[in-house]
Amino acid sequence: MRHFIFATVAGLVNLSPLQAQTVPVYLDESKPLEQRIDDALSRMTLDEKIAVIHAQSKFSSPGVKRLGFPDLWTDDGPHGVRPDVLWDEWEQARQTNDSCVAFPALTCLAATWNPSMALLYGTSLGEEANYRGKSVLLGPGVNINRTPLAGRNFEYMGEDPYLASQMVVPYIQGLQSKGVAACVKHYALNNDEEYRHQVNVKVSDRALHEIYLPAFRATVQEGGAWAIMGAYNLYQNQHNCHNAILLNKILKQDWGFDGVVISDWGGCHSTEEAIINGLDLEFGTWTDGLTMGRTNAYDNYYLAEAYKLLIKEGKYSTKELDEKVRRVLRLFFRTTMNRQKPYGFLCSDEHYNSARKIAQEGIVLLKNDGILPLDPSKKQRILIVGENAIKMMTVGGGSSSLKAQHEILPLDAMNAQCSMFNIPCDYARGYVGDTIQSYNGVTVGRSLYETRSQAELTAEAVEKAKQADVIIFFGGLNKSDYQDCEGHDRKQYELPYGQNELIEALVAVNPRLVYVNISGNAVAMPWINKVPAIMQAWFLGSEAGNAIASVLFGTVNPSGKLPFTWFANLDQCGAHALNTYPGTWRDGHKIIDEEYKEDIFVGYRWADLPAKMQRSMFGSEKGSSKSKNARLSAPLFPFGYGLSYTTFQLSNLRVEKREMTSDEEMTLSIDVKNTGLRAGAETVQLYISDLKSSLPRPVKELKGFRKVFLQPGETQTVHFTIERSALSFYNDHTQSWIVEPGEFVAMLNNSSSPSNQKIKFIVK
Repeated sequence: MRHFIFATVAGLVNLSPLQAQTVPVYLDESKPLEQRIDDALSRMTLDEKIAVIHAQSKFSSPGVKRLGFPDLWTDDGPHGVRPDVLWDEWEQARQTNDSCVAFPALTCLAATWNPSMALLYGTSLGEEANYRGKSVLLGPGVNINRTPLAGRNFEYMGEDPYLASQMVVPYIQGLQSKGVAACVKHYALNNDEEYRHQVNVKVSDRALHEIYLPAFRATVQEGGAWAIMGAYNLYQNQHNCHNAILLNKILKQDWGFDGVVISDWGGCHSTEEAIINGLDLEFGTWTDGLTMGRTNAYDNYYLAEAYKLLIKEGKYSTKELDEKVRRVLRLFFRTTMNRQKPYGFLCSDEHYNSARKIAQEGIVLLKNDGILPLDPSKKQRILIVGENAIKMMTVGGGSSSLKAQHEILPLDAMNAQCSMFNIPCDYARGYVGDTIQSYNGVTVGRSLYETRSQAELTAEAVEKAKQADVIIFFGGLNKSDYQDCEGHDRKQYELPYGQNELIEALVAVNPRLVYVNISGNAVAMPWINKVPAIMQAWFLGSEAGNAIASVLFGTVNPSGKLPFTWFANLDQCGAHALNTYPGTWRDGHKIIDEEYKEDIFVGYRWADLPAKMQRSMFGSEKGSSKSKNARLSAPLFPFGYGLSYTTFQLSNLRVEKREMTSDEEMTLSIDVKNTGLRAGAETVQLYISDLKSSLPRPVKELKGFRKVFLQPGETQTVHFTIERSALSFYNDHTQSWIVEPGEFVAMLNNSSSPSNQKIKFIVK
């Protein structure tokens, strides 16, 4: 019972001198953290040290019971706390107290362009995790959306490193303020799901540091993340869960990360590489993250008996082991041994309100020819069409699948609104996409079985459309394999399940169609000129239907902005225009080499380049016809784009001075006015352009944004401070960030589209 007594004494607020003498240093919260860590480490046996650096079940690793350290429990995120699974299996434990609030997917959070929403998200999620006894939440994810085909993009925060950095830091701060560690993933260059264990990324140092690492660096240096998850893929021929450059040099040495590197489940492949290349805590060996793998084999993990044997044989001292254990103990003291950890809450009204608010702010209105918002006073007959109106999106998709206490489906929310306003509302399924009834033991709610043929479904929808005043089509993707889902990438950019043909048939008989796209990725829209309104609704979690209905009926004014460029076709995306995705198999078909030839020009950075420059910069004149025709048309919607039910005007851009040194700061100001008749929010975006550089630079780069809420007729002044970081680029020759003197342009707009609100300034 000694460890229980120590744990109780450690929790006392005031210790008498006599009591303090009897409490081990590691349990005395008045002592400095590092001293407590050293003391605990000195008391541990070799077996105890080995035990704490690898899993004991699917989601837990052991503490040190002899010394009073509880077991460490992790759980999947990043959109909610995953239901418990059996000790050795992925199957649900079938408990009755592990439901949760499902929060919107991180693409939606990024689309809010509002860091306060990220803080609210993380704080709410931390409270749910606390209630469930989880000390490490496996999320958030900040990998860059390099291609819209990547199956896991919905878990990430878009294509721009600055936007992702600004949105992820408050999420982490909110989560960890509740004593729950964020485990940021998937570090790094994890842009493929298909063959994700075999992809070896070949990328320039410049693109690595300018595009793919900044959000991770922000989680460490600004967010203070307590854990990082290594990715499945390889970089420079080493798996990222034990990668000397990414983990030892960049993460721990250059960035000063003092937390724990956790392997993705099944991401560890070598004992010796894991020992020397920065892995601290091993999970999920003998599984690809989705299948069962070997059970009861924890002593056979790479960092278990095999590691201990190498120490006993004298091949390794305990130097590397002690460093790993030191980091794990630091995580213990921050989480399981934190006596000040607040109480948790599960499925509270506040959490549902938070989820709905985030969802509403993230919905993006892409097109509106006056058909929205719906006017209840007109008593329009509404027809709802589409499987996504009745399909739960909290279930499936891989590790982010949840057991939500409830999920309000779009059809149910629309029916409730129409009933309240006494508006006729009908439904036609229209297409069949997925009739799977459960995922990992969680059922989808209502039956999705369908016996009618596609022809019959189309005929029903078309006939009902003739009688309707407005059609609301709920389509897009889902979380099935080869859609928005872990483990596979999309096979096509087009909408699946014959949705394009159905939309064409509907608008042929009734052109008043509102298309609501539910997905985490962009899709091709060949019918865009025939549809008067388009809304991007993401995967919105528990309050999905309520959030969508509130925007459709105008009780909430949409204010979301796209966190990625919405290409008209894949040829407009650099990774596809240059034929670098999904890479090339090496001889022997064991490794795929994927070269990021588009380099730093990802998303809008690529779209901004003239086609001639795209070809000349990458030597693609002799390449495929794709690269030569990539810019025949503009993207459907630019990065940062989103409409409102009101209008805004940007004016009076001004600056204190037009000259600065690279070590100075410069302040810009601009007035934002709501020129419409509704209250609403606009996001002012600052882009910086370097007019002349020794190395190629993007036409412009996002370096600031502010979301402003305004009443009709109201004007606010928005201020931006331009710092050195907004002007610098990574010089891969000198391996350093530099600012070159010369002319720059600051541009302000409500998207990445060209703007007349710009000011030229000089850096000396």
